[in-house]
Amino acid sequence: MELLCCPVCHGDLALTVTRRTGEEIVDGNLACAHCKIDFPIEDGIPNLLPPEDRDP
Repeated sequence: MELLCCPVCHGDLALTVTRRTGEEIVDGNLACAHCKIDFPIEDGIPNLLPPEDRDP
């Protein structure tokens, strides 16, 4: 987590975990407090694309 930053504004990201398997985060969210953008984590993969570049 120390190495991740918001790809839009380079701010710090806050992690919210909704499902975990052992040490692995399966589902959750990374949220930027500075620009207010959320980045979902689904099936263990964070989607760090800006909202306008994500699939609908």
